[in-house]
Amino acid sequence: MTHKPLREQVIVITGASSGIGLATARMAAERGARVVLAARSGEVLAQVATELGPKAAYVVADVGRREDVRAIADKAVATFGGFDTWVNVAGLTVYGPLSEIAYEDHQRLIQTNLWGTVNGSLVAAEHLRQRGGALINVGSIASDLAFPFQGLYATSKHAVKGFTDTLRMELIAEGAPVSVTLVKPASIDTPLPNRARNYMDRQPTLPPPIYPPEEVANAILHAAVHPQRDIVVGGGGKLFVMGKEFAPGAYDELAPAIIALQKRSEPPRDPQGALHAPRHAGEVRGDPPVYVMRTSAYTRATLHPLATAGVLAAGLAATAAVILGTRSRPRHR
Repeated sequence: MTHKPLREQVIVITGASSGIGLATARMAAERGARVVLAARSGEVLAQVATELGPKAAYVVADVGRREDVRAIADKAVATFGGFDTWVNVAGLTVYGPLSEIAYEDHQRLIQTNLWGTVNGSLVAAEHLRQRGGALINVGSIASDLAFPFQGLYATSKHAVKGFTDTLRMELIAEGAPVSVTLVKPASIDTPLPNRARNYMDRQPTLPPPIYPPEEVANAILHAAVHPQRDIVVGGGGKLFVMGKEFAPGAYDELAPAIIALQKRSEPPRDPQGALHAPRHAGEVRGDPPVYVMRTSAYTRATLHPLATAGVLAAGLAATAAVILGTRSRPRHR
């Protein structure tokens, strides 16, 4: 299945006021797409829409509310006649031991991360069944891994994976012209830790290696035209997932190190974060205390598997030629 070129598409993006969502919105507009932006931060969305010009529209929405999500779809239809790709990006996290986190914080995180994805996916699929197009959900390597002190985040991302896989199968069974992609980023340089609800005694951060948000945006927009089932962004994250599958018990024993890697040396800045109300939006990147990778060669290769296979085949052929050539040379006595 292939879809329209980006320049002919209308793309809906939730969580578009910061981080991956904002990076994707800007990149999509730069590549010629029309975009419908959705988030809770109205002032930021208005500024971004002004920046992007007439090819952008926005809706202030809480994706945890089905009626808000339906209003996003209605805006896309009213403004651009519909949409071709829907991207569910909206998500937040909570740092701290599961036993210490208030029930209302657990509930709010699941409402946004899981129910926001469910609401967006079902509303989008209803429209795309008739028109054809792409549904892209942003999960995480936490869809496959547990992270102590981000337990409910990992729970929500595991659930997003199960939901996405099931919806994909049901759409295939009914013959719907809709591709479904799950994008699973590793640690990404976004404001996510700074906007998190934080129960720790230190400012939170993400464990390295950390990758730029533009790598995720590029993967999302690739899937909007050339669908793939799953895309992992960040080779380091892929190695973590493979290691856990190979030796799950050994991964469990890394818990103290993983907890330590999620703490900065400074005290908390804003423990309440943006979980219950929009705050600190408008930035694509955060301020991690460690080096941020420039790209992910692994992810770029997975987006173009045929080209990668060609390069690999050429390399193998050249190696074989050298070996065979060496063996065929006459020996001098």
